[in-house]
Amino acid sequence: GVVLIGGDPGIGKSTLLLQAADKLAAKGLRVLYISGEESAWQIRLRARRLGCESGELYVLAETNLDAIRQQTGELQPALVIVDSIQMLYDSAIPSAPGSVAQVRECAATLIHQAKSSSVPIVLIGHVTKEGNIAGPRTLEHMVDTVLYFEGDKHHNFRILRAVKNRFGATSEIGIFEMGNGGLAEVLNPSQALLEEYDSQRAGAAICPTVEGTRVLLVEIQALVAPAPAMSSPRRRVSGLDHNRASMLLAVLERRAGMPLSRHEAYLNIAGGITVEEPAADLATCFAIASSMTEQRLPPATVFIGEVGLGGEVRSVNMLQARLDEAAKLGFEQAVIPKVRGKLTTPKGMKLVSVTDVAQALAKFYLVKPRGKPPQQENQADDC
Repeated sequence: GVVLIGGDPGIGKSTLLLQAADKLAAKGLRVLYISGEESAWQIRLRARRLGCESGELYVLAETNLDAIRQQTGELQPALVIVDSIQMLYDSAIPSAPGSVAQVRECAATLIHQAKSSSVPIVLIGHVTKEGNIAGPRTLEHMVDTVLYFEGDKHHNFRILRAVKNRFGATSEIGIFEMGNGGLAEVLNPSQALLEEYDSQRAGAAICPTVEGTRVLLVEIQALVAPAPAMSSPRRRVSGLDHNRASMLLAVLERRAGMPLSRHEAYLNIAGGITVEEPAADLATCFAIASSMTEQRLPPATVFIGEVGLGGEVRSVNMLQARLDEAAKLGFEQAVIPKVRGKLTTPKGMKLVSVTDVAQALAKFYLVKPRGKPPQQENQADDC
């Protein structure tokens, strides 16, 4: 099969595959690492720094497709890694390396070779500013598996995510931490992400999120400050969907009476993790309200739930798994949506069910309770 892996420049794609190649080579499998971006000497220096010095790991610095096919045929490796597909060129095609025609034809040739020889090939692909793999859109359809290596290069955590897999599920992810010795698997990512969490600090809420089939506990941070006079309030979001964050700010103003239109708001996910699922809505609202009022949230508490435009708190998937993971890490209370089905309360944990975001915030004294509007009196006098 053929695997395509993409990611931002400098995120660690080459490091990941070089370490993977060394693990296979250490088991006696012959691996060929083809680099079109670095010389063999540069690869050697990187491998030495990472401790990748297995005898069955071969390096070829080449971009010509014919030369690569010849060397692959002579070496007969068990695995071929190409770094990167955008650097290869076929001399029979009159266009520059990286062009749509070159990428398509080089990929097609390598895929045919992988199928005919039963030798798996891993292709590294560059990504565009939008986060898509550069080159023809058909490239992702041609390969068997598409992986994305994600993360903030200014933080240590990385996520390897499958978006296409002909031979398995796409719901699994791998979590790694970048260190001086390369990438290492994170066995307990939730604990690692919450190492610096301080429950005594206002503006921070914990939410158990789901990545694939794994539950990750992340810290959502908020900073709300008065906007300067005669200027529009700024909104800055890192790690959350910007449009959804704007919606939650509007819901809090309209449904919970928080004057956020006169305040600037800054939202962040600690550790450089990205969370896109709506299950983080309630935790985001609590973080905003906590920062706005400068009141810290109750310790050892997690917040789970989607918030609608009407302020209602909706249920989310895998709620039981989220609660179990939170309880495993020592959390004693969970604020959750009201659920109809059967839910097992984890040992040592208290569940607080809420139906409305304003009601939920008022329950923890972050906003004043909003009563029902007074009924209009009948203006017609009885005769």
